[in-house]
Amino acid sequence: MSEATQPVFGIEKIYLKDLSVEVPNGPQVFLERETPAVEVGVRSDAKPLGQDGMFEVVVTVTVTAKIKDKTLFLAEAAQAGVFQIRNVPQQDLGPILGVTCPNTLFPYAREAISTVTTRAGFPPLVLAPMSFEAIYNQQQQAQSSAKPN
Repeated sequence: MSEATQPVFGIEKIYLKDLSVEVPNGPQVFLERETPAVEVGVRSDAKPLGQDGMFEVVVTVTVTAKIKDKTLFLAEAAQAGVFQIRNVPQQDLGPILGVTCPNTLFPYAREAISTVTTRAGFPPLVLAPMSFEAIYNQQQQAQSSAKPN
């Protein structure tokens, strides 16, 4: 293969696109002694940029902690990256954008959530690792079963 047709994967930029935290019931929530129920939602979105072979991938992590119906905090981090992906077969592009790129970004999103929850006055929240391969496979199965034959 010539250099012009070699597959290229490069991380051009990793950045925090959006970060928010809310403590809607403060300061009363700091007096609670029960262990909160924590809900974590993760989604990944990818889109091509204006330049050929450049893509933006955003992993958004949303965490809500509640005791009964009272929200302790709501934190959301949208960790983004600009990736250069060239000379890759079309069938391989989906897994790169849906698995490889989110796997690269997720540790940064984990760190942002941990930091922001600490800054909000709560113990650091360390999210478990995610299997973006499993998420991608589930999305592919859902899309293929939704298509009429």
